[in-house]
Amino acid sequence: MSLLLDLANSLGSTLRDVVPIVVILVVFQVLVLRQRLPRLKQIITGFVLVVLGLSLFLVGLNDALFPIGETMAAQLTSSSGATNVDQVRWMDYMMVYAFAAAIGFATAVAEPALIAVSMKAQTASGGTIDAWGLRIAVAFGAAIGVSLGCFRIVTGTPLQWYIMGIYIVVMILTIFSNRTIMPLAYDSGGVTTSTVTVPVVAALGLGLASNVPGRSPLVDGFGLIAFTCAFPIMTVLGYSLIVSRLGKKKNDQPGLEE
Repeated sequence: MSLLLDLANSLGSTLRDVVPIVVILVVFQVLVLRQRLPRLKQIITGFVLVVLGLSLFLVGLNDALFPIGETMAAQLTSSSGATNVDQVRWMDYMMVYAFAAAIGFATAVAEPALIAVSMKAQTASGGTIDAWGLRIAVAFGAAIGVSLGCFRIVTGTPLQWYIMGIYIVVMILTIFSNRTIMPLAYDSGGVTTSTVTVPVVAALGLGLASNVPGRSPLVDGFGLIAFTCAFPIMTVLGYSLIVSRLGKKKNDQPGLEE
């Protein structure tokens, strides 16, 4: 019964969010462009499916993904044995870092937005950019980012120093990278933090901050998504540099020229 109530509440909130967008599109189409709505039946069907899909997704977030992330964080931190802030040692949370890296990698690989971007990149580049190679590079960056973000939560160190250091490295890599890969690298960081990754990573951060002594969920629990967004930029730029260097060495080898 509670699940049905949650679904009904989610449907109501989703309708309130989606209806204004639909109204704007319809008004612009009819009053500004002065054209009838094409394929009206398909538009209505798509609108219904979007509302239902978003509603079910929100219910799944609240009832499944968030609790799983918080529960896993609580279980992993309980083994450290720390009961006050003076007993917190970063090396006691190795399983948390490993779990965070695995979660970051798995969610990034499964991210629908990243799959779409990688396929489009492969098509637009004529096969020069491998879709799977791009997804693995982004997922590897997300794994590092989430793991390092958990380390920051455990140690309680300031977020701004990490972010400044990360983007200094990003700027250096950008200087030496091919200009054709730079826009894709920066977009890869954005699409990583979407429907699959954000709920799980956010729940992990909040759960970890709630269970580590001396850490505040509000101050320390957030920030993991920033790491998840920034590190894929670094790994994609690094991946492109490695691939270009390997290709250059291969072309420079004697006997390969005709």
